[in-house]
Amino acid sequence: MSGIKSAAAVGLTLLANLVLAQEVIINGVVQQDVFFYGQSPPVYPSPDAEGDGRWGDALSSARAIVAQMTLEEKVNITGGFSNTTNGCGGNIPAIERLNFPGMCLQDGPNGVRETDFVNGYAVGIHVGASWNRNLTYARGSAIGGEFRRKGATIALGPMVGPLGRIALGGRNWEGFSNDPYISGILAAETVRGIQDRGVIASTKHFVGNEQELLRNPRPDLSNRNKTIETSSSNMDDATMHELYMWPFADAVHAGTGSIMCAYQRLNNSYSCHNSKALNGLLKTELGFPGFVLSDWGAQHTGIASALGGLDMVMPFGFRFWGPNLTEAVRNGSVPESQINNMATRIMAAWYFVGQDSPDTPPLAVGMARSHLRPHTVVDARDPADDAVNLQGAIEGHVLVKNIDNALPLRNLSMMSIFGYDAKNPNYNSPAEGFSAWSLGLQSQNYRSITGGGSGAITPWYIDAPFEALSRRTRADRTALFWDFDTNGANSTIDTNSEACLVFINSAASEGVDRPSLRDDFSDALVENIASSCNNTIVVIHNAGVRLVDRWIDHPNVTALIFAQLPGQNSGEAITQILYGDVSPSGKLTYSIPRNESDYGSLLAPVNYTGWDRYFPQDNFTEGVYIDYRAFDAAGIEPRYEFGFGLTYTTFEYSDLNIQVTSDGNLSEYPVGPVIPGGEADLWDNLATVTAEVTNTGDVEAAEVAQLYLGIPVAGQPVRQLRGFDKVMIAPGETRHVQFDLRRRDLSVWDTGAQQWRLTLGTEYRVWVGASSRILPLNGTMVL
Repeated sequence: MSGIKSAAAVGLTLLANLVLAQEVIINGVVQQDVFFYGQSPPVYPSPDAEGDGRWGDALSSARAIVAQMTLEEKVNITGGFSNTTNGCGGNIPAIERLNFPGMCLQDGPNGVRETDFVNGYAVGIHVGASWNRNLTYARGSAIGGEFRRKGATIALGPMVGPLGRIALGGRNWEGFSNDPYISGILAAETVRGIQDRGVIASTKHFVGNEQELLRNPRPDLSNRNKTIETSSSNMDDATMHELYMWPFADAVHAGTGSIMCAYQRLNNSYSCHNSKALNGLLKTELGFPGFVLSDWGAQHTGIASALGGLDMVMPFGFRFWGPNLTEAVRNGSVPESQINNMATRIMAAWYFVGQDSPDTPPLAVGMARSHLRPHTVVDARDPADDAVNLQGAIEGHVLVKNIDNALPLRNLSMMSIFGYDAKNPNYNSPAEGFSAWSLGLQSQNYRSITGGGSGAITPWYIDAPFEALSRRTRADRTALFWDFDTNGANSTIDTNSEACLVFINSAASEGVDRPSLRDDFSDALVENIASSCNNTIVVIHNAGVRLVDRWIDHPNVTALIFAQLPGQNSGEAITQILYGDVSPSGKLTYSIPRNESDYGSLLAPVNYTGWDRYFPQDNFTEGVYIDYRAFDAAGIEPRYEFGFGLTYTTFEYSDLNIQVTSDGNLSEYPVGPVIPGGEADLWDNLATVTAEVTNTGDVEAAEVAQLYLGIPVAGQPVRQLRGFDKVMIAPGETRHVQFDLRRRDLSVWDTGAQQWRLTLGTEYRVWVGASSRILPLNGTMVL
C-alpha cells in the first residue's frame, strides 16, 4: 500500500462515526447543525454583521447609507454588471445621488493583472518559501498601493484555498503552502498589507476548492439533457476546522473585507449557497462582518444563495438576482432585511478600508488595457517598492543540494547555460496573464515567472536569468556560452566550462490540473548535460511539487535550486544567489517525495465515470493527513522534507525554553466573545517557546527556525507546524528566536461540543529545528 493511503487509514478510523452519523446528540439533545461528512445541514437565517472598533464604525456608516437606498439600489450593489471598456474584471454600479462611485474588482493575488505600468511580484508559493512575515506584509502593501492607484476597489486575493491537498492541483502555486498554519500567518499579513493601502482584500476560495477538474457544471456530451455537476468536496467537521478553514480564520481575524466562495460543491451543497459554510461557519462561528463574493460564475441559484449567505455575485448579477431578487423581496420569498444585511456588509467593507476618503483615485482610472483601446496612462509603480519586489524574489529560492560547495560561483573563466527557461518569452503584453492561461502547460515554450489564469501577473519588464547572468559574466570577463534549443543530446559542451547551468521549469495554470510531477524533456536535458559536465547546477522554476529522482543522484549534478515563481526580477534574484551576493534563505513549504506512489490517492484529481458521474463525490477520507503529516504517519522518507532548505553557512540550535503563561485563560474551552476570527481568547498566547541559533560558518545568512507541536489527542498528526521565526545571523553570532503559541495552536476541534478544546494535564511534545525532520531540540509542556 502506498504512503498516503496508509496515512489515510489513520484518518478513516477517526471519520467512521461521522460518515455514518445522521445526527449528533449532546447532553441528550439532538444537534441539527453539526457539519456532517458528505452532508451540509441548513443554517438560517444569515446573521446580521456585527463588530466593534473600526468594524463598528464601518458598520454604522454602512447602515446609514443603506437606509437611504431604494430596494433596487440595494439589489444592484449585490450583483455585477458588464463593462467591457474600463478594464475591471468585475463591476458594481454607482449610486450617484449618494456619492457612491461603485466598485472595480480585479485580479489578483500577485499584482494587478491585465493592465500596464504595474509590477509583477513573486507569487504565493514563492512568498511562502520566504517564511518572512515582514516581507509578506510589505509585498501586500506594495500590491495594494498599485491596485489603489489604478482605481481598483477590491483585489481578488490572497489565496489560501486550494490549500494543496492534491499534488497535481493546477492552482497550488497561487497559495503559500499546503500547511494551514504558515498559510494563515502569511495570508493575514497580506490582508493587512493590501487593506492598509485602502483596498479591500478578497480572500479565496472558501472552501474545499482542491482541484481544477470538475470545478464547473457541464453538459453530458452523451446526453445533452443531463448536466454533470461539480465535484463535491466531502469532509468531516474536524478536518474542516483543523485544516481547510484554518487559514481563513487568520484572514478574517486580520480584517479581510471579503471572502470569495468556491466553485465546488461542499458536502453536496454548492459552496456559494452552502448555508452551513457561509451562515454557520464563516459569519457566525468566525464572526465575519464583511461580504461573501462569488467566484466568477459560481452562483447556481437565486433565492437559495441570497438566504444561504452569498452577498455579492460576479460577473453578472442579473442572471439570478437583479430584477428577480427584487421580485423575490416583493413577493415575500426573501425578506428585505436580508437584502439590507447583504448591502450593509458590502458597504461596511468599503468604509472599513477608507474607500470613502476624498483622496481615493477615481474608479478604474488606470485599469483600461492598452491592448484594447487608447487610454490615459496611469503609472501605478512606486520606486519605493522596487527593493521589496527584488527581496521577495530572492527569498523564495530554495537551495536543496550543494555538493562540495559548488555554490556560490567563484572566479569562473568559462560558463555554459542550457535550457528553455533561461530566456525571456517571445512576447510580453498586458494580456500576458490570460495568454499564459491559454498556453496551458507547454512549459518549454516560455519563461516561468508566474502561473496561468487569474493569479497571473503582467509585469512591465521581465529580467530573465540569461540577461542577468550575461551582465554578470561580462563584468567579470567570464566567457559565456549557451544553447536554448536542444534537450542537450546534441549540444556541444566546451570541456573548459567550469559550471553548466541548466534552467528548466514546471508550469501550472488555472482551469487545468498538472499532467505530471515529472517532465521527460527537462529530465533528459539535465541528464544529457550532466553526462558531459562535471559541475551541473540545476535551477527549476516550479509551480508546485516537482520530482527530481531521475537525475538528482547523478555525481555531476552538484547543486539544485527550487526557484519557484519569482516574478519579474527572476534573473537578478537567481544571479545574486548563484554568485553569493546573498545567501539563500528559502525553505520548502511542501514536501518533495521520491516517487508519485508516495502520494497514493492524493496524487491526481479524480474523475468519475460510474454511478456518481452526474454528482461526483470527492471524499476527503484522509482527514488532516496531507503532505508531511501523511508522510510522518506512514513512515515515508521524502527526498526533501517540508521546511527544508540549505544556505551557504551552518547553524546550531541550543537552549530550548518552554514557558506556559499565567495570564491566559486555561479553561478547557474558550469563553470569550466572538470577534472576527472566532472567540476572542482563541488568539491569546498561552505558551512561549524560545531557543538560541548560532551561525557556525563564515557567511552571514538568515535561518528559519521552526516549531512543531505534538498534540496529545488520539488521531492527531505526529507533529504539525505551530511556529516559525526568521532571523539574520552574522558569522559567530547567536540570535534568540521566539514562538508564541496561541490557544487555537494548542487546541483540537471537539465535534461533540462544537468548540476548540485544550488538552489539560497531559504532555504536549515540542520540537524546534531547521525543518520538519531536522529537529535537534525537543521538550514537553503541560497546560
